[in-house]
Amino acid sequence: MTENSIGDLLRAATAHAVPIVRAIPDDRVTGPTPCAEYDVKALVNHLIQVVVQFQALAAKQNSDFGETPDYVAEADEAAEGADWRERFADEAGKLVAAWSAPGADEGTTGAMDMPARTVGCMALLDLTVHAWDLARATGQEYEPAPESSGVVATLREAVAGLGPTARKMGVFGEAVPAPDDASDLDLLLAETGRDPHWTPAAP
Repeated sequence: MTENSIGDLLRAATAHAVPIVRAIPDDRVTGPTPCAEYDVKALVNHLIQVVVQFQALAAKQNSDFGETPDYVAEADEAAEGADWRERFADEAGKLVAAWSAPGADEGTTGAMDMPARTVGCMALLDLTVHAWDLARATGQEYEPAPESSGVVATLREAVAGLGPTARKMGVFGEAVPAPDDASDLDLLLAETGRDPHWTPAAP
């Protein structure tokens, strides 16, 4: 079976993430999310930062992502003005284009000199699980990219490899149990330390 390119995987994930961000109500931006350290606004900020920084990584540029990021000064960008939803859509489109360029997912990239495909999967993971986080936090239904896209299957394989290191670094929580009839998406969420049945606490 031919391995899907990172560009194709990101395109499929973006098609499901952008509508979630566009539909976030203004009155929910300070609400909690499944990521305890982020409220909705902060998680959108983080996701915008991810899609911008990983464009540079696709081009084999030395992004500071994860070290001393340039985006720290823009931590409240989602609260500035009313166009942050469309900014996310625009930057996500640029991310897809960057990783669709010939050779983007070949070789190594980033300060950690990691395989480019692994780095691309990191962006894909954020785009997928944080879209789910935002959907849950704002009362929306999240429909993952279809099985035929290979997104969830690719991410489960990536998480299996990255998991031990990511947990030591605090990027993932400890895996949580999932029921026998859990969907592939639910299994992915559980493997990243998320409760697939999370809902905001009643006020």
